[in-house]
Amino acid sequence: MVRNIGIVAHIDAGKTTTTERILHYTGVTHRIGEVDDGTAVTDWMTQERNRGITIVSAAISVSWKGHEINIIDTPGHVDFTIEVERCLRVLDGAVVVFCAVGGVEPQSETVWRQADRYGVPKIAFINKMDRVGADFDEVLATMRGKLGAHPVPVIVPVGASQSFSGIVDLIGWRVIRFSDEDRGVSTLFEEVNDEVAAMAEPYRRALFEAVADADEKALEQYLETEMVDADLVRSVLRRLTLENAAVPVFAGAALRDKGVQPLLDGIVDFLPSPLEVPAVVGTRVDGTGEEKRQPNPQLPFSALAFKIQDDSFAGQLTYLRIYSGKVRAGEAVFNPRKGKKERIGRLVRMHANKREDLKSVEAGDIVATTGLKWSRTGDTLCDDAHPLLLERIEFPDPVVFMSVEPRTKADEPRLSDALDKLMLEDPSFGVRVDPDTGQTILSGMGELHLEVLVERLRSEYNVEVRVGRPQVAYRETITRESTGEAVFERPVGGKVQFARVRLSLLPLASGEGHMSFSIEAPPDEVPETFHAAVQDGVNEALESGALVGYPATRVGVRLVGGAFSESDSTELAFKVASALAFKEAFSAGDPVLMEPLMIMEIVTPEAFVGDVIGDFNGRRGKVIDMERRNEFKKVNGLIPLRETFGYATDLRSLTQGRASYSMEFKEFNPLPPELSAKIVG
Repeated sequence: MVRNIGIVAHIDAGKTTTTERILHYTGVTHRIGEVDDGTAVTDWMTQERNRGITIVSAAISVSWKGHEINIIDTPGHVDFTIEVERCLRVLDGAVVVFCAVGGVEPQSETVWRQADRYGVPKIAFINKMDRVGADFDEVLATMRGKLGAHPVPVIVPVGASQSFSGIVDLIGWRVIRFSDEDRGVSTLFEEVNDEVAAMAEPYRRALFEAVADADEKALEQYLETEMVDADLVRSVLRRLTLENAAVPVFAGAALRDKGVQPLLDGIVDFLPSPLEVPAVVGTRVDGTGEEKRQPNPQLPFSALAFKIQDDSFAGQLTYLRIYSGKVRAGEAVFNPRKGKKERIGRLVRMHANKREDLKSVEAGDIVATTGLKWSRTGDTLCDDAHPLLLERIEFPDPVVFMSVEPRTKADEPRLSDALDKLMLEDPSFGVRVDPDTGQTILSGMGELHLEVLVERLRSEYNVEVRVGRPQVAYRETITRESTGEAVFERPVGGKVQFARVRLSLLPLASGEGHMSFSIEAPPDEVPETFHAAVQDGVNEALESGALVGYPATRVGVRLVGGAFSESDSTELAFKVASALAFKEAFSAGDPVLMEPLMIMEIVTPEAFVGDVIGDFNGRRGKVIDMERRNEFKKVNGLIPLRETFGYATDLRSLTQGRASYSMEFKEFNPLPPELSAKIVG
């Protein structure tokens, strides 16, 4: 059976280190790669090896106890969260790695919510049990408190920090130790002695109670003997995991080669095969409603393109998740969003940056293909005779931008071509040309995101560029209800076109969405045939507000009236009139600038807490809470993105290089008037 899983976590929790051990213990590699040495198989990009972080998701395939496991190792840095989003969209299960010292960190919460959004079953691996300050129970508590999860340990550590020596298999009721001589390949099994039993028995009892609460047969066994058969425990816990009602928890220290093989067992035992996940739901192209497609090779073909990668040898690689049917290399398929046929070129199974050619693939497979001309990330590919449109992938709006220009005239065409390829790969990356200055503006999810992309221009595409300083991508919104009316009446193509549109705008609160649109105009003023054109005009107008020209957000739009002519009104006229009416209403709504607000977590030695908080407050930050982690303090707060540029260097100076921080985007918040005045002018 197949397992399609992702390994996800906060940065530095040990995802890639864990993946490297999986590759070694399953026989894919003969030498364990290390992140710090730049030898990790899944960190194949030059920048990943230089920086010691994962930047792009990498797919690999391994075999374990008769099961094929397709694994995607994902980035942990918030700037590359789009890689996690699109992978979780197509995966069947996830291994969430937690640091035994850091516990549930900000990006841990983000990836957990992403997995919940797609209904992805999860198992947890509490890593770094050998680290000073490791606390297994504390991580379980934060999983319950911060994530609302129901963690059920099936593996618990023997000792912690320097005393961590092995693990207890609660289901098999045995101690497992790992040989240092062969990097953990050899596992040693021991009986549970009295000392270990005293520590592990409460966890075992909690495991039995969890399965007994969910299954009558397990309850009977537990009431009679205070035990539950191992096979029944696995069966019930598997069902709870697939229902997202429980999260089996494992423990170990991947860097010390301990605990990874039981994690592989857990992937097989508790995460679903493609046949066990719900049928994918798509929309019929003819507008007759939705259709479910079971993961059956005999059904019509349907697949989702979830990632595009520019490959210097194979050209453009498009990663596909096959949901139903099957397809062979060289066959034609249909892209219903583009209304075009595509021809599948090579079909390959990816092993990081290496590939294995396949003749055909079927439901449940995750593969890459060459030869697609029109398809982009989020597009559906399907059988032409049975077209189906699958749900697209949503991408976050960029929050940082910088200007870039080629160093020489010869670099200009190469820059344009390289940026086009990078945008194909990364939908969270944007490029535009400033109409006033003619500058090329790059937009992305953070400083590191843009820094990496600029470095890729130089190293992969041989384009030398000059860059401006990173800038914040602000938004505009209104603060009060307003109305606007516009008339479009002019000759177009020798014929007068006419439309009148009256719009009412109101501000939306945080959490109510980017924009809402409703129709309140009587049909004798604006017929239904023009409603879509009105909304198109509004959407176009949202791209630039009335203050500085930043995109507008958090605006409720109501079409309240207008006028049309039986002979002269057209969709174009209503689209233009709607955009003009929106601009007028937006200007009348007392618009303000909005800035990105970030959730930041700082972990610092207690001796530097005062200096760190003082600096944080000086950056317009607001401390939400603090918690103790052994000799460290964890400071959680909110801070405007514009105040975080260069923060890594300043934090190192304040704390002698001993503190660390992470952050993620929370929402847009009104910019203080004195700062807004400097930008608006």
